[in-house]
Amino acid sequence: MSSPFEGHGAGGDPSASFIDFNTTMLRTFTNMVRSKFLFWMGLMRYSSSFINPFWLVLNNFNAMEMMRFDGSFPLLESTDLIELLLFEMDVAARGTMASISTFNEYNAKELKEVLSSIGDLLPNGRPEDFLRYSERQLKIMDALYNAFPRAVREIEPEYGLHLDSGGYIKTAETERFELYQVLPTEKSVRVREDGKPMIIIPPYVLGANILAFLPGEKRSYIHAFANQSIPTYIRVVKDIAKTPAVQLMTGEDDALDMKYFSEVLAAKHGRLVTLNGYCQGGFMSVIDILSGQLDGLVDALITSVAPLDGSRSKSMVEYIEHLPPRFRDLGYALRRLANGNQVVDGKILSWVFKLKSIENEAPFLSFHRDLMMFDRGAGKPPVISKIAAAISRWLTEDITDIPIEITRLSFDSYTKPVSKDGTLPVRLFGKPLNFKRIAEKGIKWLICAAEKDDLVDLPAALAPLDFVDAEVAIFPKGHASMATSWSAPAASCSLETRDMSECDVDPQLRAKSAGGKSRSPVRFHLELG
Repeated sequence: MSSPFEGHGAGGDPSASFIDFNTTMLRTFTNMVRSKFLFWMGLMRYSSSFINPFWLVLNNFNAMEMMRFDGSFPLLESTDLIELLLFEMDVAARGTMASISTFNEYNAKELKEVLSSIGDLLPNGRPEDFLRYSERQLKIMDALYNAFPRAVREIEPEYGLHLDSGGYIKTAETERFELYQVLPTEKSVRVREDGKPMIIIPPYVLGANILAFLPGEKRSYIHAFANQSIPTYIRVVKDIAKTPAVQLMTGEDDALDMKYFSEVLAAKHGRLVTLNGYCQGGFMSVIDILSGQLDGLVDALITSVAPLDGSRSKSMVEYIEHLPPRFRDLGYALRRLANGNQVVDGKILSWVFKLKSIENEAPFLSFHRDLMMFDRGAGKPPVISKIAAAISRWLTEDITDIPIEITRLSFDSYTKPVSKDGTLPVRLFGKPLNFKRIAEKGIKWLICAAEKDDLVDLPAALAPLDFVDAEVAIFPKGHASMATSWSAPAASCSLETRDMSECDVDPQLRAKSAGGKSRSPVRFHLELG
């Protein structure tokens, strides 16, 4: 039997072939060791980002329980603690099972590739496939552990709002907010000063940057409107860490500041204002209008992926209902600032949302999802897109604290349903708020929702349709897609789409639109006149 090394070295020298073989196998082994080291280091990093907020929650839990403890240990409290333990065990079990399943899939895929490479190695002594496999694995792991975090840092100049860049004009200000005009990024576009003005209201939770995702890549919710010559403005909350007025803000403050901004724009442009609220910003826009403070100032409303009746958001409600009532308290998420004011800790709130979707957000699942983003198959090097880097920056860097009273409004919306006559579970200025007032005031309303939104379920976004007629636009994909995917003018279902029936969504969802109309938000606003 001939040697597997015959004819593979210089001049057919078997000894040279043997040296080449061993050199290649050493390189392969080194690559595999390095890639597995990066794998486990990366998994530890993802686990740390998930576990760190847990310690904040644990400290808050201990502090709250010590405040409540009166020296006794009644049966009721022990029962609640047991229920809480069982709830935590269930969450941990679901996260573990999902992680094990994904881990097994990953290992099976890797084993198949390894065996294929070994299969080529054994008959003929050629280790090249094995080497190429190890090199590809190392590139993927290096991309995830080193290159991707670097790309996330480097995307900062291109991502989000840069209010001092010259693309924005400060128009008005209150103790709590600043109002900026958004200038077109298209050089040929000029703002129509006599056009109908729009105020875009970002969510407190997600922040404003997501609505100016990547303007240079033509992916920006706010610029989709500004680039159509619409007088477009964005309301930006001041830094809560430095602004006591924000820390202590109430829903009434939000409404009064919105009234002031609407007065400024109505006087400037000679037209009534359209409010355009994204997610929590949509909920706040609705209750501001229902409070009566914006009468005679606002005549049109756009809500995008907004939780208008959070109690209909099935996944979140199921999560809350599994908690013993005693622990459904915002006090467990509070953080005391140096000046003594308390705010809701954004890191804890973000962590709670991850727990709600533990089957998708457990550390290994997040790690695996990003890992597969760079595994493009044999012969294809990892590619880090600006979109992926910007989304990661949003999810990791834009977490901020939230005023207690603003959080309480949303919390009440998720824990108490809208009544059968359309009355919301929250009040402003001591007055009840009812969806039917939108129709009574003749305000035109476009409700935008996302077909696969796992943060704001469709029933939560479309709840007002039980009480008022509104136009509906259903977008494909998930919660942030309107700001990321569909803000691009060239997208198949862009914010500028004239006929939303062109979008690839369930036809039954499109049928929810009143009167059969289905326009995108840009078209809706432009056709208001």
